Amino acid sequence: MAKVFIYPATSLILSDMVERWGHSPLGAALAIRERIQTPGLDSPPLQMTADDPKKGLKYAAVEVPSGVRGRMALFGPMIDEADAAIIVNDADLAFGCMGCARTNELVKYRIRSRGIPVLDLLYPRCDEDGVAFVAAIKAFLDGLSGGEA
Repeated sequence: MAKVFIYPATSLILSDMVERWGHSPLGAALAIRERIQTPGLDSPPLQMTADDPKKGLKYAAVEVPSGVRGRMALFGPMIDEADAAIIVNDADLAFGCMGCARTNELVKYRIRSRGIPVLDLLYPRCDEDGVAFVAAIKAFLDGLSGGEA
């Protein structure tokens, strides 16, 4: 079972597909759930602590806006933990909006610089593309588990 970082990290569809084919999805929903259920979080609507932008310094320079560092404090450790990644480019907002262009660029850079297996896809725009999209994800995930999924 591989740990697969999904991008957009907020995509519940990708998370579900990764889980269905026997792997652990690494995405924002699970990380945020863990954070808001942890005692001591002072600001649940913000879903981050005052230390998160400082933790984000491991992933982004001090000159980068604190919002990017805060997001990277969440996404960076998941990328570090990942055995593989799925990147969906030009996704519809309903598929999983990431919201911050600079964070998106940094997330993609960090994933690619890790040297892990990456499936890079375009968001499907028609039924035929959708079938190929799901088939490509399944083949990629099967390859991570040696075809056992």
